[in-house]
Amino acid sequence: MGEPRIVIVGGGFGGLFTALNLEGAGKVTLISDQDHFLFAPMLYEYLSGEVEAWHIAPKYSELLDEQINVVKGTTNQILLSEQKVIVAGQPEPLVYDVLVLALGGTTNFHQVEGAERFSLPFRKLADADALRGRMVRALDRVAPDLPPQDVKLSLTFVVVGAGASGVELATKMADLLRDAFRRRSLPGEPRVLVIEMGERVVPGMGDEIRQIVQEALLESHVEVHTLTRVVRVTEKSLTVEHNGVETEIQTAAVVWVGGVRVNPLVDELDVPKTRNNLILVAKTLQVLPHENIFALGDIAFYPDATPTLAGTAQLAFQQADLAARNVRGWLKGNKLETRYFEELGEALSLGTERGAVLAAGKAFGGPLARQARFALYTGRLPTWHHRLRVGASWFFGGTEPRPLLPLGIKRNT
Repeated sequence: MGEPRIVIVGGGFGGLFTALNLEGAGKVTLISDQDHFLFAPMLYEYLSGEVEAWHIAPKYSELLDEQINVVKGTTNQILLSEQKVIVAGQPEPLVYDVLVLALGGTTNFHQVEGAERFSLPFRKLADADALRGRMVRALDRVAPDLPPQDVKLSLTFVVVGAGASGVELATKMADLLRDAFRRRSLPGEPRVLVIEMGERVVPGMGDEIRQIVQEALLESHVEVHTLTRVVRVTEKSLTVEHNGVETEIQTAAVVWVGGVRVNPLVDELDVPKTRNNLILVAKTLQVLPHENIFALGDIAFYPDATPTLAGTAQLAFQQADLAARNVRGWLKGNKLETRYFEELGEALSLGTERGAVLAAGKAFGGPLARQARFALYTGRLPTWHHRLRVGASWFFGGTEPRPLLPLGIKRNT
């Protein structure tokens, strides 16, 4: 018998870190629709220009051993009975002895009218580029002599969802826009709103860190609308409902971070699932009764994890080590391991000058927390050589934001 064929579907935290831990275990193939990994928790800093693309989105070819085969393409179908994975653009299906499912999720627009068509997602580098471009173009259209109230109407941006992603994105956008107003001598100020269906921001986090988040939202002049439902989105507006009253808001852009849904490919898999369509996995991460299939990250329901970890990169990051250990164990016929996953600590980016960190049960915010976040995430980058390069870049080159300059004008000119 030749080398075992291990196929990993998905190149996010779960897929990449599993692959890194499986070097030498067999013939490993990683399937991703991108040619690079994305350190998603720092996509907000990429939007603001505090980090560069190579810092948080290194190519797989730079991270993985050359013996690991990377297939770029969209996975169209997984044939469990035949142990094959069909990838768009590949002439033949990929045959596996062991399959690792780390597909991740997609933006959940909750079937709100116009949301998927007109609002911007925020999950990839291209999404951040598109949002930054939208912000610059909106600023460029504003005449310097426009009355302040008209400026605010023209520069109203809405973020849907007040979880960690929503508050990080909103504060970052607000700080960038206010800086642009100062540089361009525009009258008044921009308007950034966060729309949340629930009662409070960052649900699932403790009161101590929530207080820091709320203070940052105030400092960044972000309007928070809780107990508010999005009714529809159009090209230039958003309609919300609060206390039975609908209000239409003129918008320059709507960014949707109000939920994640399971990758549609999971819908087609005939495996045990929860009511929310998450794959039910054993404590070994196996998708029983298929002992040679493992699932982790956003698509899997793992029973032994702190509830607030569900759907986070932090959980996928931790599960990858267990997945790799158990793939190796299963191939050798060993008893497989289990593990209880706990919070490693929270680290939020709150605008371009502040952050919030929760570690060892203690929360703190401000500029020091921003620096602590950079230090924390340096240690979680994929490989030691990448961590070294990025850490040196941040230490010697700094992490200052990049202003929203008019199109055609370069920084420092």
